[in-house]
Amino acid sequence: MKQLISVRAIIRDDERILLIKRASGRKSILGKYELPGGKLSYGEQPEDALRRYAKDEIGLIMQSARLFDVLTYIDHDDRDIQYTFILYTVSVDTSGQRLSLSQNYSDFIWEKPVDVDQQKLTESSKLLLGISQQNIQKSIKGTEVIHAESVLDPELGSHAIIYSDGGSRGNPGPSASGFIIMNHREEVVHQGGMYIGVTTNDQAEYHGVRLGLEKALEAGVKIVDFRMDSLMVVNQLTGAYKIKNSELWPIHEHIKELIKKFEKVTFSHVRREFNQLADGMVNKILNAHEEQNEV
Repeated sequence: MKQLISVRAIIRDDERILLIKRASGRKSILGKYELPGGKLSYGEQPEDALRRYAKDEIGLIMQSARLFDVLTYIDHDDRDIQYTFILYTVSVDTSGQRLSLSQNYSDFIWEKPVDVDQQKLTESSKLLLGISQQNIQKSIKGTEVIHAESVLDPELGSHAIIYSDGGSRGNPGPSASGFIIMNHREEVVHQGGMYIGVTTNDQAEYHGVRLGLEKALEAGVKIVDFRMDSLMVVNQLTGAYKIKNSELWPIHEHIKELIKKFEKVTFSHVRREFNQLADGMVNKILNAHEEQNEV
């Protein structure tokens, strides 16, 4: 199954959001409204893509973007394509500017989400706006934010590909870990993560591996291919590097014990731009934790 990554923007005017009407595209989306955005170009960062689409498609300058959610969607027109949507809330500079639509769009509206006519929306926009039913579970316990999501359509089987990541805002600072589990066709099956408190980037990276392994074990996976953007952690887990930081020994040993419960576990390094889904999960959890503390 082919995978495509797309960014979408929630642009608000008070309680209303901006929707733009398709003037081109296949029959199922032609003449329907959607959130601004589109597919990432090769090697492009999500926020750079948002900035490009805001300027080229609606004629506005993006001022800031905040990660809102990461969702997967299988296109019903083509079951061989799975979209991963990275959804942002975006502020734009509207002072002295009017929306200027490209030839790909014919009209725009500002609507409250609860007032939007579902028949006017593309299927993916229904998902992104939360109009269609979602199976997302969140639990907040004290300072711990746990997020878990299952995509029920693809099957996992005994072989999984896991992308994991961890991040610390401050290093040390508030930290979170995330993981994305795919089947052998590279369809997303599970994704999740956890706020792990005030710690370092390295600790967060290791806990991303732990969480991914624990979920894979729970799902009955036997063979795991791990892909991470931390070369240090990859080399430490494969034995190429020795661990000099004693604070990493406990989590490293815990992961080694988990690995023994699988038939085979491998670790590979990937560039950061190929680990955007797990990175997005980390930032989503950290943002949720910040918002919880602001309440």
